[in-house]
Amino acid sequence: MTDRPQNPAPTDPSFVSSTEGESEAKPEVGVGPWEGDWPEGEQWDPDLLADGDRRNVVDKYRYWKHEAIVADLDAHRHDFHIAIENWQHDLNIGTVVRTANAFLAKEVHIIGRRRWNRRGAMVTDRYQHVRHHPTVEDFVEWAQGEGLAIIGIDIFPDSVPLETYELPRNCVLVFGQEGPGLTPEVHDAAVATLSIEQYGSTRSMNAASAAAIAMHAWIRRHNFGQRVS
Repeated sequence: MTDRPQNPAPTDPSFVSSTEGESEAKPEVGVGPWEGDWPEGEQWDPDLLADGDRRNVVDKYRYWKHEAIVADLDAHRHDFHIAIENWQHDLNIGTVVRTANAFLAKEVHIIGRRRWNRRGAMVTDRYQHVRHHPTVEDFVEWAQGEGLAIIGIDIFPDSVPLETYELPRNCVLVFGQEGPGLTPEVHDAAVATLSIEQYGSTRSMNAASAAAIAMHAWIRRHNFGQRVS
């Protein structure tokens, strides 16, 4: 389905009231209709070329068909996966999916409940592969079958610092839900559990924030060659 811009009206959320009580339009998102001769190639979406592309995509993918974008992303995805436990409908999952898309994770895995709040994903789940595992056992069997090291991110007595751990290239970084953290089953299955050094008064940080830090640690190591000491 093509995203088609609507004609804004005073009651539309794209309008805000000025101090004088008048309505002012926010800047439009994306780009308008293609100007000039249309480009040739299977990746181009004729509806978007005609009507404009208002999606939240980088400039490279403007006017591209959705399936063409996903195919191009698939050709460049990184070797790490992300998993998050979802036993109590964790609201962080959408944000984790959005960050996984930003760092081009291979897949995101939802362990537990299938349904999750997609609002935080900001539609990035359309471009990011998301797989469901009903139980920890199913997830562990899948990861071991793929030859992926299961790396837990949480604070346990045996956790080691993320900052000094050599993250393997082929791995799945697993995060517990907000509050209870990783379940004992995931902790037992992990080849290592990593903690993120903190310096403030709180003992823990938001699960989505921890996921972003861990993903970027993988990127620094395997895309930029930054070794830990």
